[in-house]
Amino acid sequence: MCVDSQGNPCALEESVNLHSFVRIMKDFDLDGRYALICDHGERFIGLTRQEVLARTSSAALLLNVMGFLKDPEILDRAQNRAFLDIDPGFGQMWQELGLCEMFTGHHHYVTIGENIGRSDCTIPTCDLSWITTRQPVLLDYWRMDGTSQCASFTSIASWRGAYGPVPFQGKTYGLRAHEFRKFAGLPTVADQQFELALDIHSADAADRLLLEKSGWMLADPRSVAGSPRTYRNYIQSSGAEFMIAKNMYVDTRCGWFSDRSICYLASGKPVLAQDTGLRNLYPTGPGLLKFSSMEEAVSGVQQISKDYGTHSLAARTLAAELFDSDKVLTRLLQKLNV
Repeated sequence: MCVDSQGNPCALEESVNLHSFVRIMKDFDLDGRYALICDHGERFIGLTRQEVLARTSSAALLLNVMGFLKDPEILDRAQNRAFLDIDPGFGQMWQELGLCEMFTGHHHYVTIGENIGRSDCTIPTCDLSWITTRQPVLLDYWRMDGTSQCASFTSIASWRGAYGPVPFQGKTYGLRAHEFRKFAGLPTVADQQFELALDIHSADAADRLLLEKSGWMLADPRSVAGSPRTYRNYIQSSGAEFMIAKNMYVDTRCGWFSDRSICYLASGKPVLAQDTGLRNLYPTGPGLLKFSSMEEAVSGVQQISKDYGTHSLAARTLAAELFDSDKVLTRLLQKLNV
């Protein structure tokens, strides 16, 4: 997956994404604490294989995000392995359809789909006992800027993502594009400015034109969110977030809530979130409003714009109460008996 400055495949030594990764590790004081496994385990950047094996052997927990770590020697050294599902619905349906074995080799199964296992959520459990968790935010890194007016509603998103819709039990579960089209006309009926830092392929030119004609301003995500610093700056220069979820999350009612939206909340930026089954999970009102229809979306925009100061303070309060990394991670470790 190494690419050069033009996006073309290249050797490891010429990789701009590798250089970016190493720089980010240094920026966050993680030198000597990371390993990037390359060439199917033949090369390690950062810690050596032996250092990784030693640390894994003594670790209290190995948290395997979406099962991306597949090196059998490293996995075998971990005495406590937890699969962390951050894309609820896709992996479970793929496994039920026999397309892959997502979850084997782990002791625990954690998901951010907080409604999985409930009767009104249509994601299969795959006969596993799922531990649910919220996503954490480091409050010290995301601070309020004291803005008193709503500058614009923004978001950062990919139009389609890395994989396609999933047909499952007579229904097709789709992507963000399928939901966003339902609300493309929002700027024409809501008296507010809307902007998207949108990763959209040139093959989706018709969708891009639809958004632009409907009044959406489109920013280049690589420019405004190409690094942790610019990503944070973009969110903190926004007024609020208008959050559209993947159709998978909406139709399964899984309770997914975006880590990006949590960063908006922590920055004192209210979030107008598409409902994915949030009713019994989070208090909605000042700071966090949900919508399912165009009428509810327009009403949410008006409420936030009319009393922005109240919504801004409430957003930060919600982040501190519900998503503070100290609270979220402590609670998760308790659930995992660590």
